[in-house]
This record gives sequence, C-alpha cells and structure tokens, in this order.
Amino acid sequence: MKILLVDDSRAIALVTTARLESFGHEVRHAINGQLAIELFQRDQFDLVLMDIEMPGMNGFETTTRIRALEGHEPWAWTPIIFVTATDTDTNLVTAIEAGGDDFISKSVSESVLQAKMKALARIAAMRQRLAQANAKLQDQANRDGLTGLFNRRAMDLRVDALWEDAVRFGKPFSLLMIDVDNFKKYNDFYGHQAGDECLRTVAGCIERVVGAASEDQMVPGAFVARYGGEEFTVVIPEAVSGVHVGLGLGIVEAIAALAIPHEANAAWGIVTVSAGAACMSPAIGSVGQVFRLADELLYKAKSQGRNRLAGD
Repeated sequence: MKILLVDDSRAIALVTTARLESFGHEVRHAINGQLAIELFQRDQFDLVLMDIEMPGMNGFETTTRIRALEGHEPWAWTPIIFVTATDTDTNLVTAIEAGGDDFISKSVSESVLQAKMKALARIAAMRQRLAQANAKLQDQANRDGLTGLFNRRAMDLRVDALWEDAVRFGKPFSLLMIDVDNFKKYNDFYGHQAGDECLRTVAGCIERVVGAASEDQMVPGAFVARYGGEEFTVVIPEAVSGVHVGLGLGIVEAIAALAIPHEANAAWGIVTVSAGAACMSPAIGSVGQVFRLADELLYKAKSQGRNRLAGD
C-alpha cells in the first residue's frame, strides 16, 4: 500500500515508517496537517495514518479537510486511522465525526500492526477493483455503441468545459460537422447491416485522420464524436486559424479514398461525406453559435454538390 503518515514528531515518524516499510508498504511523511492536505491533493494513497495532537491544525481538522477533497463514490474513500496514545471515548467519537475510521495505539505491538495493515491492504485492493470497474462503466456510458466514438452526451459535457477554457483564455474554438452523403439511400440499397458497417468504417477513418493531426500537434485536444445518425462532429479547441479547414478537407479526401461502393450516390458512385468547418472567438459568439455556423456550412457543402467542405 501507499501510506500517508501524518505526525509532527520526526522521531516517531521515522520509527513508524521503518516498521511499515518492513511490511512492504510505501510511506510518505507529512510533518503537519497542511502538508498532509497538499500531499493528499497531489497523490493517491491507500491509507492515511493520522496523529491527533499536532500544532496549528490537529488531526481531527486535517481529517475533515481531507474528507472534503474526496468524492462521494466508495472507490474515492481512503481509510483514515488515528494513531494516538490516548484512545478515550471522547477522542473516538470526535474521530468518527471528523471522518476517521479506526484507532491504533502508538505503542501497538508488531503483530497487531501487521495484522491491521493486512486487513487494510485487502480493502485497498477492493477499492482498486471498484475504481477500475467504475472507469470501465464510465467509458462505456460515454461511448457510442456502434462506432466506439464519444456519444452526444459525452461530447456536450466536454464541449462545455472546453468552451469555458476558451472564454477564460481568449482562445479560438473550432468545430467540424460531417455528414455521410445520401446515407438513407445507402441503407435502402445495401441494407441496415451494411449501413452499420459503413458508419463504423467512416468513424474509424475520421478518428485516424484526427489522431494523426493530434500527434503532429496540429490540433491538440481535438476529439471525434457521433452527433447522431450518420452525422459526426470533430471538436477542435485551441487550433490556430485555418487548421480546422485543412483538417476538414483531409477528412473529406480520406473518406473518398476508401472507395466504399455506393451505387445510390449517383454523382460519385462511392461513399462520400460533406463537412462544415466553423471557427469562432468566444469574445464574439457563443458555443451554440459555433454549432449553428458549422451546420449551416455543412448544408452549404451539400448544396454545392456534396463530397466537399465549406469553411468560414
């Protein structure tokens, strides 16, 4: 386990650290409550061993502040055990009220300390499994079941946060709206299973193009989402002027280069996409206006013959 030891006595901390490390645990020492809070904010611990009597901020107050930093999910909870020489009823009640979980005497025997650490290591392993399961469920909730891209809900949440950053730092915000041309005709001609496979292929191609541009630092932070049906969105925060247009053109060309047969797409004979590329400064517009502009440009591209991009 990774343990945060909070004790104002360096001598006691050295002895306790040596005992815990002999059991195979990693220990970080905080000399006071404020440092403990700072370490807790920067790192992830499996256990906190908290002294009660410390100058300035005592163990009870430190524990209350640490609990305020944690989330409300079970896997966000970190056991806090008070290490004290006076395990009175009053201290026990105060410790529980502050958010503590147990007491250990400073004079606890080696065997009892080791047994306590074994029990807590089991709890730490359970928390890790819960965290992993939660992360997997969260990722599934944010992904479109067909394409594996971010879904509309996840996109909206990320866009809100990125737009706030754009407002705060005065940076431009770019957006691509992409639509598969004549997709209803594709479904009618080839069937829905083929339509699903087509959408998966198109989604993968868009993601590859955006991923390559991100690796080249052209569009840091850009991501792809399925907006709905056969429509996709590429969100491009912090991109320099004009990059969104170049990225959109690259996507249109990459989809055409796949040469997926589409006999019902009379003008081209293959699967193509149309795209609208919008860029706006938060000083002159809102995030809703960016979406509306990108949508208008998308329909402009379609009205001009499809398989193309219209940009601002």
